[in-house]
Amino acid sequence: MTAPLWTFAELIAASGGLADGEPSAPITGFTFDTRALAPDNVFVALKDQRDGHDFVTTAFKTGAALAVVSETYARQPSDGALLRTSDPLAALERIGVAARERLSPDTRVIAVTGSAGKTGTKEMLRACLAKVAPGRVHASEKSYNNHWGVPLTLARMPADTTYAVFEIGMNHAGEIRPLTKMVRPHAAIITTVEAVHLEHFKSVEAIADAKAEIFEGLVSGGAAIIKRASPYFERLRSAAGAQAANVVSFGLDAGADVVAASLDLGEEATRMVVQTGSKAVAFTVAMPGRHIAENAVAVAAALDAIGVPLDAALAALATLPPPPGRGARTLLPVLGGQILLIDESYNANPASMSAALATLSTVSRSKFPRRIAILGDMLELGPSAAQLHRDMFHAVDDAGTDMLFACGPHMKGLYDAVPSGMKGGYAETASGLLPLVVAHLQAGDAIMVKASNGTKLGGLVEALKARFGSGTPTS
Repeated sequence: MTAPLWTFAELIAASGGLADGEPSAPITGFTFDTRALAPDNVFVALKDQRDGHDFVTTAFKTGAALAVVSETYARQPSDGALLRTSDPLAALERIGVAARERLSPDTRVIAVTGSAGKTGTKEMLRACLAKVAPGRVHASEKSYNNHWGVPLTLARMPADTTYAVFEIGMNHAGEIRPLTKMVRPHAAIITTVEAVHLEHFKSVEAIADAKAEIFEGLVSGGAAIIKRASPYFERLRSAAGAQAANVVSFGLDAGADVVAASLDLGEEATRMVVQTGSKAVAFTVAMPGRHIAENAVAVAAALDAIGVPLDAALAALATLPPPPGRGARTLLPVLGGQILLIDESYNANPASMSAALATLSTVSRSKFPRRIAILGDMLELGPSAAQLHRDMFHAVDDAGTDMLFACGPHMKGLYDAVPSGMKGGYAETASGLLPLVVAHLQAGDAIMVKASNGTKLGGLVEALKARFGSGTPTS
């Protein structure tokens, strides 16, 4: 029988709350979303646009073992055990801190942030660590990387965890600092610093400073993993040095501490050799793209920093598919052949969109003669948004794009800038694009879809799959 994740007594002590009733079953997990609630989970009633207290009774009907609520919550007849606190979010944070404190001194923790590549890098780390410690790896689910997601991920962490990986995000200064201090990583990665969230920052230098907050949570002597080719490398290294961190640079070019000694960027996979000190390890990444290869080097640097054997761990990347919306490839059956659909719809900024277009350019024209880009607005770019969208023209052109579809007010500027022969169609919204795209598609097309989440281009991806059949994943 699996041991409970927490005992009720442990949660009372960790949260500082007061018990109202007794759980009827051992506690198996945590959630703040009744739609994701598994039997015997703890439901935490958090308040944002909607008040989680409105869903407490639903949580118990769904099988919750316990609910963390405010002191003033009025118990309903069908409610089960309650843990009453002055602030449910603060209670969740305290439980998260207690989860980190109860880990073995031998457990190693890695944290990941960056303007792009956080989730993909986190998933690479999860897979690599699971290869050497199966069943003993804990990592953030989805992109649970904010002030709710990080403490939730901590609270879900079993006490016998051997390796843990946390994704930490932000769109304002000061958001990473409290989260990394909860996580207390042994290694912290900044994948890249780019022009994102400029709506909330005066400069990219300010973004770099906000990302560097992740080093403030490092354990004594922990490793700061920094991209050597970043124009902000010295700024980040200085911030890491202020925390007495062991700085480890990574990259694809000579000069980094951990470097790709050789690199073969294939159409569907990447073969590479990573050099770290006197060690050289050859491995394959089952995803294409220079940016993916760069993140794999960061993974190798972090694994090496915490003492994981690289040969065994990096072998996991040969079969790791991309996370949903981050490069997943599907072959859609159509009359006369197939269409290659590359789903990059999860999120976008100028750096990640350029990288996705560069990956589109590697698709073989012998297999898929026509390259189509379906692009939506990149959000939170502030006053520079219009120009940053127009500047994507060069990436679209360099990718050999044959046809462009676009949606959103900012992307209209890019659409207007491309030659008339490249224009496939424009719509204000993602839903408006679907009939325009479908009218032009034919066998032999390679389609890449990329936008920020708020544009809802992910819905277009699902609509294309539904229209042409679910298709066959290629990785």
